[in-house]
Amino acid sequence: MPGPTDTDFFRRAKMLDTRIGRGPKDDPAEVARQGVDALLAGDQKVVAPSLPTKVMGMVGRVVPDALKAKAGQIISGG
Repeated sequence: MPGPTDTDFFRRAKMLDTRIGRGPKDDPAEVARQGVDALLAGDQKVVAPSLPTKVMGMVGRVVPDALKAKAGQIISGG
């Protein structure tokens, strides 16, 4: 699971002025490498190494879906 990734997505989605648009982002080459490595290893899931993404991955295992959806809405500026 990658976190926010440093691509044109946030600019094209007009989200540069949101909390997530202004925040730190993972390197796209690193995200792609991790995804390919996980695929080749047969892993079902992979979590990007950035601390915020690791924390969200761990929290996501115990937090109810409704709460995760609300948090995502807040973070993305919705």
